[in-house]
Amino acid sequence: MAQTHKLVFICGLHRSGTSLLHSCLRDHPMMSGFHDTGVPEDEGQHLQNVYPSGNVYGGPGKFGFYPQSFLNEYSALATKENAENLMQQWGRYWDLSKPVLVEKSPPNLIRTRFLQALFPEAYFIVLLRHPVAVSLATQKWSKNSIPELLEHWLICHERFDLDARQLRNKLIFKYEEFMLDPQLVLDAIYKFIGVPTTKLIQPIKPSLNEQYFEQWLQYRDQIKTEISDNYFAHILESRMMRFGYSLNNLHNYHQ
Repeated sequence: MAQTHKLVFICGLHRSGTSLLHSCLRDHPMMSGFHDTGVPEDEGQHLQNVYPSGNVYGGPGKFGFYPQSFLNEYSALATKENAENLMQQWGRYWDLSKPVLVEKSPPNLIRTRFLQALFPEAYFIVLLRHPVAVSLATQKWSKNSIPELLEHWLICHERFDLDARQLRNKLIFKYEEFMLDPQLVLDAIYKFIGVPTTKLIQPIKPSLNEQYFEQWLQYRDQIKTEISDNYFAHILESRMMRFGYSLNNLHNYHQ
């Protein structure tokens, strides 16, 4: 089946906009994504038994703290048999008459090399969102502190940054770019995959980051008391800036 279809994996942490992107791609007449499966956010990680889901390692805001949750081509699970098993299990939920099959799960971000080992011609679409928004939005699920969630964001993205160098087919962009001009981003994705463009029909709410930025301004001084001021101002900030984000100038992000 993988030889007759294009496989597209959406990668990005919880609350990074991956569910919206999945819905947009699922609307394309040549693409099939999971829908009404009965599992959280129709994520493929919950529709298979080949590899452990993120919930095995604590779920949102936590799975990246467990080294065993990181998978690559050296994993004992990276076998031809497991690739066939995944296609059989996921194939029950895809419309196989469509030439492009899409799967979305947050732990994909730290498992891209593993998925590429299983499916060498796969496409990876990676979505980054401001770590402040991701952390504050995820806290109600994870119960971790904001400093812990910021560290989780960094660990996962730093790992992907290393893995990305070995990916053959990857497209990386920011949630903020998507909100600014969703049709432009979708057109770039369609070109990347090799399908005709189609008009966006999903509703887009472009200012969702703002509520989290307002919360951050209230919490920032409190958070500075939880971690050393030097760590916050220099080490943490410099690691964020590597990905084009700032904890101090919230609207100053770049590619």
